[in-house]
Amino acid sequence: MSSVIAATRFSVLDRSRTREGHDGPAALRDTVRLAQEVEALGYHRFWVSEHHGVPGVAGSAPTVLAAAVAAATRTIRVGTGGVMLPNHQSLVVAEQFGVLESLFPGRIDMGLGRSVGFTDGVRKALGRDKDDARDFAAQLTELLGWFRGTSETGVRARPAEGLTVPPYVLAVGEGATIAARAGLPLVIGDIKGREKMLRGIDTYRDAFRPSPWLAEPYVMIAGAVAVAETEEEARRLLIPEAWSMAYSRTHGTFPPLPPAERVETLTMTEKERTFYESALSGQLHGTQEQVADELERVIKESGAQEVLVTTSTYDRGGLLDSFRRLALLRGPAPS
Repeated sequence: MSSVIAATRFSVLDRSRTREGHDGPAALRDTVRLAQEVEALGYHRFWVSEHHGVPGVAGSAPTVLAAAVAAATRTIRVGTGGVMLPNHQSLVVAEQFGVLESLFPGRIDMGLGRSVGFTDGVRKALGRDKDDARDFAAQLTELLGWFRGTSETGVRARPAEGLTVPPYVLAVGEGATIAARAGLPLVIGDIKGREKMLRGIDTYRDAFRPSPWLAEPYVMIAGAVAVAETEEEARRLLIPEAWSMAYSRTHGTFPPLPPAERVETLTMTEKERTFYESALSGQLHGTQEQVADELERVIKESGAQEVLVTTSTYDRGGLLDSFRRLALLRGPAPS
């Protein structure tokens, strides 16, 4: 076992992707079940995401889903990866996490992102526009103020005020600098885009300012990781998401995940094939030995304290087996 991997926390982000032949409610139940399964494998935390109006994603209400996950588990940390702060009023977000922390004390994480709705229609439905993402730093300060009781409105966020819910910033665009200046942990991807990710981490560490939330930089790197008995089997786990990504780039919407064997029979246009191959290239996959070597390399290069695994696939049995094999690489989870 690699000492580098053994010293690293491993966590899971599940986006509640729908699958062909399975509806959105089934995807949400799959998410809760997966949380129970990875908890038994010793993973450190389990996060859920926020997407609105996306046909292939059922996870639209992350704090609600996080409550279901926390209620179905006992020890694993539970949170969001993340709540998209520009979509919401900060008081409401603080109240929601205050309720979660009150119900499941010491287990809740508040992962926060700066994206707004995926399409013009979604942004209109949310009452937001693209420019709202520019105010993320101020929105973040306002949100954290509700927990500290520093709002100038005179309103108190109950039951959030006085509670400590660890905040994390998802790095998109300026996210690394915002996280650094706020003195918060950084969640950054994609492991596939190594060079860009490492530049973001350097920016974060160089600009980091200690805060009441965090004394030293903390980096969580995110991306898909697939482990199987053979390299080809591991690659096939990545095929459904790669095709869905290629389809979204050429048709403007994410479809439910298809079985890998069906994707392999499809006739793709040249443009679809280009996006598909690009989505597959550089992904971290292979046998346990191959993944261990690559993981050790990226952890050393990034200096990350944690890896957030974001793999989605049609084959739920294969996905769980991948998480099991990855857990065996890590050995006992660090405290």
